[in-house]
Order: sequence, then C-alpha cells, then structure tokens
Amino acid sequence: MKDTYRHKGLRRKLIESIREKGIRDEAVLEAMLQLPRHFFMDKAFEELAYQDKAFPIGNDQTISQPLTVAIQTSLLEVNPREKILEVGTGSGYQAALLGMLGARVYTLERHRPLHLQAQQLLRQLKLGNIRCFHRDGFKGLPEFAPFDKIIVTAGAEEVPEKLSRQLKIGGKMVIPVGKKVQEMLVVTRTAEQEFEQLKKGSFRFVPFLKGLK
Repeated sequence: MKDTYRHKGLRRKLIESIREKGIRDEAVLEAMLQLPRHFFMDKAFEELAYQDKAFPIGNDQTISQPLTVAIQTSLLEVNPREKILEVGTGSGYQAALLGMLGARVYTLERHRPLHLQAQQLLRQLKLGNIRCFHRDGFKGLPEFAPFDKIIVTAGAEEVPEKLSRQLKIGGKMVIPVGKKVQEMLVVTRTAEQEFEQLKKGSFRFVPFLKGLK
C-alpha cells in the first residue's frame, strides 16, 4: 500500500472542498487528511478515491461520500477514549477515522467477506483501538454496552430500540432514518427511558438490513 505525493495532493484538495461545504470540525478534517481513502477501495477505483462520491466496495455496499463521512463524524463529536459502536463496518474507513480521533471503536459488519477484509486492513494500519465483529447490527453489542456514542452507516426505517438502549445516559447516536431518502438523526439518551431527536438533513444510504451474510 503506497500513499504517494500525488495521493496526498488529491486528498488535500478533497478536504478543502469539504471545508468549503461547511464542515468546521478541524479534528475530523485533519484525520481525513491523514487517512488514505484509496487504501479502502478496490484498485479499479483508486484513481477516483479523492472525488467527493460514494463508490461500490462489493456485497451491494458502498464506501460513503467523504462529505457524508465528515458530517456524520462531526455530529458524533468524538472525544479521545470514548467507547463508540459503529454499525456497518463496510470498507473500514469510518472505523479507521474514529480510531484516529482517539476513540475505542467496536465495529459490526453483517457481510462476512467485508468484515474479514476490513479487519485485515485495520490491522495492517496498526489501529489497535478498533475491534471488528461479524454481527447483526440490529442487535448491537450488548456485552460491551453501554456506549458513549453509536454511529450507523446504513439507512434504517426506524431507530432500532436495541441500539438506543445500548447508549449510556448522556450518550448520542447518529443514524440515517427513512425509506428511499433518510433524515440524519442525532438521538441523545437524556434519561433511562427518555430520548431526544434532532434532524440534520437528508441523505441516501444503502439499507440497514437484519441478519448475517
């Protein structure tokens, strides 16, 4: 895996374009600047890695558009040492970004080939604060709950109650909810039985599905 001057230059241009679109979280932008997106994509798409677009990664899944990744990560407001559950490992790019921000990441993927591929890549990158699991995202990871934050990288038809219950009180979940088009929600657990929701714009994600593949 090589990260050339050309890759770094293209990445710098991409980050500037994201900044111009309103992203103000400098820690997120800096982590995205340092993380080679092309490592997480098929060689066939390497030349396109620094366009602000989503691309297929196999198993009918995509690596999200960089702007979308920046928005979700900024909304999560990551602090070092926080315990974060990611639902939908995909390529591993989002998990790597959270790891670079200093979080302790637990990431779930229902597609076994993607899980194994991402796990191997994250090990190669020596991101030791990320643990990968081949699991059904709807069930979360109750044995490691509660989590400070949860991020869901697929479109759910509704907020899964099992995930909400795995947030600590004061914790927040960033999740796209809707059928054809999703509304990005920030769900905060304000008390044992109480949750607040904020809407943060419309997006399109691959569907959040149950079961293992």
